[in-house]
Amino acid sequence: MREIADAKDLLDWYDRHARVLPWRVSPQDRARGVRPDPYRVWLSEIMLQQTTVAAVKSYYESFTSRWTTVSDLAAARDEDVMAAWAGLGYYARARNLLKCARAVASEHGGQFPADHAALLGLPGIGPYTAAAVAAIAFDLPETVVDGNVERVMARVHNDDTPLPRAKPVFTDYARALTPRDRPGDYAQAVMDLGATICTPRKPACGLCPWRKGCAAWLAGTAAELPKKAPKQRKPTRLGIAYLVRRVDGAWLLERRPDSGLLGGMLGWPGSDWSESPAEAPPIRAEWKALNGEARHTFTHFHLRLTVKTALVPMERQPQRGAFVAAEDFDPGALPTVMRKAFDLAQGK
Repeated sequence: MREIADAKDLLDWYDRHARVLPWRVSPQDRARGVRPDPYRVWLSEIMLQQTTVAAVKSYYESFTSRWTTVSDLAAARDEDVMAAWAGLGYYARARNLLKCARAVASEHGGQFPADHAALLGLPGIGPYTAAAVAAIAFDLPETVVDGNVERVMARVHNDDTPLPRAKPVFTDYARALTPRDRPGDYAQAVMDLGATICTPRKPACGLCPWRKGCAAWLAGTAAELPKKAPKQRKPTRLGIAYLVRRVDGAWLLERRPDSGLLGGMLGWPGSDWSESPAEAPPIRAEWKALNGEARHTFTHFHLRLTVKTALVPMERQPQRGAFVAAEDFDPGALPTVMRKAFDLAQGK
């Protein structure tokens, strides 16, 4: 008969092996009464959505050095925040980041509420983020379930119900294991377990503190779980990006609508993205189509951009967008797909 997975065993392991992360308060410091800054917990959780820890670290450190508090972020210019976010992807997160910061500043006196329901009522905060901030920042016994936790739960219970259909079941498993003592450390411990031991491939079961309570380890099925429903094939869309430079070195840029992909971001004027995009030049010019394509993959489709370039005189006025002086243009502030188009034009 197998043992039952126990929160204490996991917390003992976490006390020894917790990852050192720039937004985290160590279990030793928490034991000494150091409390996490809810702003930094929230910021890290938003950044980490569908993004790796390695990719997030530099962005997190840049944001927190530039905007030290949530009130600082709330007072920031939209374009500054969107430019600082460039490269992290999923740009709706950046727009919601600002909405949430401004709601906290205006409605909660610049302090995140220590209440799960109130957190859930803030813009851009869904069930996962509300639970994570409540548990990690305020030590409330909320159940935090991300992809790592789902994988751990599938294996502990040897449950081959495929994701995403299994999400409610795995959440119930996780809720049953969440302790009332040290829930913040526990939430981070389960995520660390999934990230470092109970990994997607070749789980290190021999090092796992829950090995004896893991049904999949006993059955020899750990590496096969969790099961996932077959992915649908992503369609491919085509588009045209128009890179226009004026003779004084200025570049023609256009801000995308707030709604939709890359919402609110500055980028190259372009066509629609479809199976048969229509030509949509933003200015009268002699266009040169470059060899090659700028390719990028979004969540639901692959994109292939034809890049066309032109050099125009000072007096030529665009129908769309505005020229940005050469000294004010920073290709690093462009969304990744737009930077790929720029790199292609630069012969990179």
